[in-house]
Amino acid sequence: MSGFSSEERAAPFTLEYRVFLKNEKGQYISPFHDIPIYADKEVFHMVVEVPRWSNAKMEIATKDPLNPIKQDVKKGKLRYVANLFPYKGYIWNYGAIPQTWEDPGHNDKHTGCCGDNDPIDVCEIGSKVCARGEIIRVKVLGILAMIDEGETDWKVIAINVEDPDAANYNDINDVKRLKPGYLEATVDWFRRYKVPDGKPENEFAFNAEFKDKNFAIDIIESTHDYWRALVTKKTDGKGISCMNTTVSESPFQCDPDAAKAIVDALPPPCESACTIPTDVDKWFHHQKN
Repeated sequence: MSGFSSEERAAPFTLEYRVFLKNEKGQYISPFHDIPIYADKEVFHMVVEVPRWSNAKMEIATKDPLNPIKQDVKKGKLRYVANLFPYKGYIWNYGAIPQTWEDPGHNDKHTGCCGDNDPIDVCEIGSKVCARGEIIRVKVLGILAMIDEGETDWKVIAINVEDPDAANYNDINDVKRLKPGYLEATVDWFRRYKVPDGKPENEFAFNAEFKDKNFAIDIIESTHDYWRALVTKKTDGKGISCMNTTVSESPFQCDPDAAKAIVDALPPPCESACTIPTDVDKWFHHQKN
């Protein structure tokens, strides 16, 4: 058990929906800034934003106080990824490593592009379908350098340490050997997932080849350095909320009562209303739009 928990506010698939994170004391925290990057030696924390096979594009709200998870919005409409044949929704548990930041002011030497202004993304390839807002511990296996509309957007490949097969996965070559075709499907998915929205295919550095575990950890640690500069105000975040409850050297640190006041001002905690819509037509309308 991670000791972290989550609390939903408002109903899923609405503009008001939020998932807030709590620590082991039940105090509200930021999943971006307050969850440690490392869970153990060479084991990272991962914030699950999107469960495998689902379509709603959920993400850490970097510009909102306490950075809750919410559904992305474009032109006033909630975003869903299309089902790209032969895939259904996201083909991994998708999320981010906390206390990392891809700095939009840094030109990456590997890609020639600046960062995408978000925490570094993770594709978790284990057998369990995780829950939105779940905090899991992962082993990093490799990384893919995607270029999304001219921005560097690294995709870390990892596996939950609690997965029954986790001991068999220690580097990217183990994924190639034990899950043949999975990495190729990952590149195909990322290349095409925006095409149904009328956008061009994404591009990749390194000829779309995955780099190994050590390379991936170096990239993650560099994004951790950029995050530290952000949260200590050595870098201009340009609208990113750095409100946190644990980073002692950060001028944005607040006490738990101030964090609670942020959440208390929102709609009440989600209970029975927070389920997938039972109206089948409404549900498929959500998926198509």
